[in-house]
Amino acid sequence: MSVEFDFSDSVALVTGAGGALGSAIATAFAESGATVAAVDIVEPESEDFLLDPERDGIDVYQADFTDEEQVSETVEAVVADHGGIDVLANVAGTWRGGTPIDETDVETFEFLLDVNLKTMFLASKHALPHLREREGAIVSVSARSALEGGEGDGIYRASKASVKLLTETIAEENEGAVRANAVLPSVINTPMNREMMPDADHDAWVNPREIADVVRFLCSDAAGVTSGASVPVYGEA
Repeated sequence: MSVEFDFSDSVALVTGAGGALGSAIATAFAESGATVAAVDIVEPESEDFLLDPERDGIDVYQADFTDEEQVSETVEAVVADHGGIDVLANVAGTWRGGTPIDETDVETFEFLLDVNLKTMFLASKHALPHLREREGAIVSVSARSALEGGEGDGIYRASKASVKLLTETIAEENEGAVRANAVLPSVINTPMNREMMPDADHDAWVNPREIADVVRFLCSDAAGVTSGASVPVYGEA
């Protein structure tokens, strides 16, 4: 069964658009006819920037979304360039772990809260007034591990649990105006994860494009009655 999405005349702002998941989501929206404002701290010329910046429908904005001034300026630039925002995909994030709480340095704590939570908070804060004008949608990337505590990566789990909770709050505060949902991936099938875990069962991991399809669904009219949800996208991983 194939599914088609039509986001013609829509503007999708995607953070972390240069990464494996972000580039898949940005590309999927562009293929569906959206104009994509692809935001990343990484320069598009970098080998770590996985999105094709020359692709039709993609407009790249380089910015640090842990910096509120840069967030505000970027959001206003997107609105000025494209007339508004219909979709916000909060994808920017990263993982750190390996040590128990009493051995975790405060720099790691601050880094994970900044990259995983602060970017989502600031992007949502500044995009919401524009999303309300178009009855838009937000989808943020939380994590399966946000559902419970676990050994060795407690700060990561806490940051992603906060993304889930903030999503529910945004949904409640904007009922009838902006829908907000989260997706909960586990290990995603990316080159970096394969390199980090060469002996794992890679076939059980979810492809970024599969997650992108769920994100598009949650932003589509087909999910018009869905807000405040946290949707599993981890398959068998």
